[in-house]
Amino acid sequence: MRLTLLLLRAAMCSGLVFATASLLTPTIGSALTISWADLTSDNSDAGTVSGSITAPSGTVGVTYSGGYAFDELNNTGFNYWTGVGYTYNGPANQPATSDIIGLSDANTGVITFSHAVQNVFVAFNSWNGAQVTFSAPFTIIGEGCGYWGCGTFVPNGTNTGFYGNGETVGILEFSGNLTSLTFTDTVPEYWHGLTVGIADVSTTPLPSTWTMMLIGLVGLGFFGCRQSKKGGLTAAA
Repeated sequence: MRLTLLLLRAAMCSGLVFATASLLTPTIGSALTISWADLTSDNSDAGTVSGSITAPSGTVGVTYSGGYAFDELNNTGFNYWTGVGYTYNGPANQPATSDIIGLSDANTGVITFSHAVQNVFVAFNSWNGAQVTFSAPFTIIGEGCGYWGCGTFVPNGTNTGFYGNGETVGILEFSGNLTSLTFTDTVPEYWHGLTVGIADVSTTPLPSTWTMMLIGLVGLGFFGCRQSKKGGLTAAA
């Protein structure tokens, strides 16, 4: 009887450790809504466009740099973000405003956030014939037809770049806690557009911090189990 109680106590202790660890692991739910950028200002001489993103956990500043052909700010322009290419799969939803950054030259662009964010989403409009590489791997969560027609992403072998097949429209997701995203667009074409969104402002520790926390948690759990066993054996004696 006492042996059974000891085993149950140890199992409960270990279960609590791993249950707590799983609760501490950050996850992104499949039903999330993307928070898209409100683009509010630009500087044509510097080649920058800036704005903010209001997410469930707070607001973050966002800046694109790298040059552009035109932009539409403050939700006052024509809305090119239409079509099933932005809505057909999983959590994807089309950009909430008409704001867009229009590109034409082959260039390197950098999207920078004022502090870390969870999961960056980039919406693409009419990237036909584009050859693009990114500083992080992506997942395709939307593609198909949009304002200018239909097209798809053709990823490279590592999902760090794509070729634009047809009037490529859709959304790519770059997972993790990010403060910036860099892309290189090697094919000039007038014009192809983008905007950016996020899942949320990051409120989770860096991966190294998670590792240390979980190691400490597991250690405390095993220590507690050991103490429980020791106490039970002493009582049995």
